Amino acid sequence: MLERYLTGASTYAQDIDHLFILVAVIVGFWLILAEGVFFWLIYTFRQKEGHPTQHITGEERNLTKWISIPHFLVILCDIAILVPAIMVWYNIKEYLPPAEETVRVIGQQWAWSFQEPGPDGILDTADDVRTVGELHVTLNKTYHFELMSRDVVHSFAVPSFRLKQDALPGRTITGWFRPSRLGTYDIQCTQMCGIGHALMAGRIIVETPQAHAAWLLRSTNPSMASEQTPPTSADGGRIEGAAGSSMVAEAKR
Repeated sequence: MLERYLTGASTYAQDIDHLFILVAVIVGFWLILAEGVFFWLIYTFRQKEGHPTQHITGEERNLTKWISIPHFLVILCDIAILVPAIMVWYNIKEYLPPAEETVRVIGQQWAWSFQEPGPDGILDTADDVRTVGELHVTLNKTYHFELMSRDVVHSFAVPSFRLKQDALPGRTITGWFRPSRLGTYDIQCTQMCGIGHALMAGRIIVETPQAHAAWLLRSTNPSMASEQTPPTSADGGRIEGAAGSSMVAEAKR
C-alpha cells in the first residue's frame, strides 16, 4: 500500500521527497530537544519538602539568554527550510519547461477523462485520442497538461509523481510532469467533490516510445493495427513472409 508513496516516478519527485526529509529532520530535532528539556525541568524543579517555591519572572539576564538563543536558532532553521522550499515551488509550479507534448485532463463527477494528441502530435485535431480513467504517456517525455473541471472543484493527484493540482470550474490550469519510470500509477481526486468522490480514480500508464506508438495506432485506427498484426498458425506461432500469406489464403479457401 505504501509503495505508491515511496516510488518516485517523475523527475521532480526526489526534490519534493528531499524537502520533506529536510523538514522532518529539522522539526524532529527541535521537537525531541524541547520535550527533553521540558520533562527535565519538570523532574528537576518538582515540589520538594522543605524547599519553598521560587517565583521566576524570566527578566534576569542570565535567564533571557535561554529564550533568545533558541529563538535565533529556530529562525535560522526556518530560513534553511524556506530557501529550498521556494526553489522547489518555483521549479515545479512557476517554471514550465518546454513541452514535448500537451494533454488535456478533465475532471467531472465522478471520473477523469483525458484528451491527448494522436500520431500527428498536435492537440485538437481529428486524430486526438480520448479516454476515460486512463492516460497513456511516454517515458522521459516532458508533458504539459491543461487541467479543467466540468462541474465542481476536483484535485488531480498522482502520488507517485508527487503531483497535485486543483481543478477549478471555468478555469484552465497548466502544469507539467516528466515520467521517469515505467509502470502504472494511481490517479486520485483529493478534493471532496460529492457522494461519488471515493470512486473517482484513474491510472496513468508510462510506456516506452514503441509501446506508446503501438497504443496510439490501436486507438486511432484499429483496422490498421489488425492489418499489421502477423497471422498466426494453428499452434499459435506467427507466419511470416509470402509463404505465410499463401498459407493464410489457402486456409481461407
